[in-house]
Amino acid sequence: MAMITTGVPETSTTSNPRRKILASVICAIVQEAGFHSADKAAVGTLVEMLQSFLCEVGRSSRAFCELAYRTEPLVADIVMALTELGMPLEGLQAYKNRQKRVVISSPAQQVDVKQHNVLQVGDKKSHPSHIPDHLPSFPDTHTYCFSHTYKQPVTEYEAIREKAAAQKRDIERALTKFAAKTRETQNLFLTDDKEFLLVRVEANPKPYLDGLMPRDQVFEEEEERTRRRRKRIQHEEGDMEQEKDKLNESQDTELDNPYLRPVKMPRKPKAKK
Repeated sequence: MAMITTGVPETSTTSNPRRKILASVICAIVQEAGFHSADKAAVGTLVEMLQSFLCEVGRSSRAFCELAYRTEPLVADIVMALTELGMPLEGLQAYKNRQKRVVISSPAQQVDVKQHNVLQVGDKKSHPSHIPDHLPSFPDTHTYCFSHTYKQPVTEYEAIREKAAAQKRDIERALTKFAAKTRETQNLFLTDDKEFLLVRVEANPKPYLDGLMPRDQVFEEEEERTRRRRKRIQHEEGDMEQEKDKLNESQDTELDNPYLRPVKMPRKPKAKK
């Protein structure tokens, strides 16, 4: 069997089905001429030549057709185009009726590449009456209409309580893991497994003091807060007095000009008896 290879790369033939058909036609013509093999570069050059010739015939035929005030070309327009290109017309009928003709199968229908589904947010609007249907459709409504970009807050009581309970549980679990990693731990089972660790209880040297000295946690916290507040106020007042003293000292030492010194009121004379 004759082996004819196409001269067009696979990427170009798959992207342009017309060039693939022209490559098959060139291979059939070369096989009829008696060749058993052909290089890709040679076949590609022949495909380019055939494509250029057909494009020029079509352009010239359309020009003759439009010159005669017609929209569809006739056989006479094609004959005029071939004559203008200098192609002989005598051997076309004999070449058509040749016996050793390689028949090329009809090209299969090309399957369209399936595009990925685009995420659709809004509802697509149909065209108004004054816009033709062949024009592209409108995009999603959220691209040109006002739409909220945030989620409405949850106001249901049950959902809020469940969320708060879940957060509290996560915090307790995290604090427990942190305490187990930073303090001494004890194992619940006699294994080396670290999933059932217990925080070791620190022994109190005088455990009886808690029983002999009962405390009210609420009032003690309030007393501790008031004590801290008083200390902070006293500390702030002391700092303010120190700043005033420093300011007065600096004024007395720096103000040598008598016109810039503060005014001293004269003493009142004592009344004579």
